[in-house]
Amino acid sequence: MMAGAGEDSRALFGAGVRAALEAWPALQIAVENGFGGVHSQEKAEWLGRAVEEYFFRNADLELDEVEDFLGELMTNEFDTVVEDGSLPQVSQQLQTMFYHFQRGDGAALKEMASHITQRKCRVRATAVTTARETDEDDADSVEEMEVTATNDGAATDGVCPQPESTGPDSQTIKEEDIVEDGWTIVRRKK
Repeated sequence: MMAGAGEDSRALFGAGVRAALEAWPALQIAVENGFGGVHSQEKAEWLGRAVEEYFFRNADLELDEVEDFLGELMTNEFDTVVEDGSLPQVSQQLQTMFYHFQRGDGAALKEMASHITQRKCRVRATAVTTARETDEDDADSVEEMEVTATNDGAATDGVCPQPESTGPDSQTIKEEDIVEDGWTIVRRKK
């Protein structure tokens, strides 16, 4: 491989990493809501470079190693625990792109980055208040978020999750439905 081709391939891999991270709803929410503090956007850009460097320094990564690395970065930098099932998906995308990089397959890298960008969803998170018994001294409080996704105008083939229905058949939880022992009675509206 020529030096120029290697640099081009590395740049394509970097662009693919950025596309995958920018399309990742968990990271989008963390950045847009400032979970990483006032420098959340800068942290997101740094995260792309850190992921790129991680792959270059560790050529034989297993999928669970990539997942652990991304999860740790999200926890440490954005105070976010990713539990939406997206870590394996993003990790697989990154690993596949790195495989193409190692083979020098720039066309496949371009195609993957383009495909990810076309399928990108915009997400919005809003805080959800839930009726719970809490102590005022509870330092380990957890804020829940409701996430809605919209398409950026490109065809998504069902990639963007659809927000749950708020029609008459949607489930609701009333304060009187929370039983003393922590169980919740869920009823459907009629």
